[in-house]
Amino acid sequence: MKILVPVKRVIDYNVKVRVKPDESGVDLSNTKMALNPFCEIAVEEAIRLKEKGIATEVVIVSIGDKSCQEQIRSALALGADRGIHVQTDSSLDSLPVAKLLRCIVEKESPQLVILGKQSIDSDNNQTGQMLAALLDFPQGTFASELSVENDIVKVTREVDGGLQTVALNLPAIVTTDLRLNEPRYASLPNIMKAKRKPLDVIEAASLNVSLSSNVKVLSVSAPAGRKAGIKVADAVELINKLKNEAKVIS
Repeated sequence: MKILVPVKRVIDYNVKVRVKPDESGVDLSNTKMALNPFCEIAVEEAIRLKEKGIATEVVIVSIGDKSCQEQIRSALALGADRGIHVQTDSSLDSLPVAKLLRCIVEKESPQLVILGKQSIDSDNNQTGQMLAALLDFPQGTFASELSVENDIVKVTREVDGGLQTVALNLPAIVTTDLRLNEPRYASLPNIMKAKRKPLDVIEAASLNVSLSSNVKVLSVSAPAGRKAGIKVADAVELINKLKNEAKVIS
């Protein structure tokens, strides 16, 4: 079994995001970047399947400019076998990304594609579902448990009423939730080995996919500052403020 894991380069979640003065977007200058946390979970799950002898190869793919090769190498250091970089300087939304990934899936013919359910920058939660629709593959989203038996992958997902388990015929698309696993740390020897693992570069233009966006960002602004809390003397005062000031009770 070959597993394909798309990953994304995002701002490190420990970094405080800065908005550009003209509110056209987020300021990325001198900002620490990292592998999207949900993508890390997807990589970890693929590697665990390989360690169990279920998968034979784990392939990492990322779309973006040359800098995203850093995140591909990070995934290779965790135990993946090789990487694919679809190079483009365009800023892409979910649909063009899904179309480019479809080309890679058709080229690589993986039996399983595992993605993070969303990226922490745009938070769209769309690419996995769009990719499944474009390929006409069965999909299991928000996976909190995953198991593979013969040509069936079972995905347990959290829903409003509890847990739901779906059985998908391979090839299939799975998107990962936070509770699926806890990603490992890359060891120094594996970081050094990752530098020698194969990484193929494909120009996005060569895949004959329209990269035009149907989404336009009008403005980006920082969240409003939170007001300081207050102390109340007793329950009567609390109810009065909730009723007359906050107006959350009547």
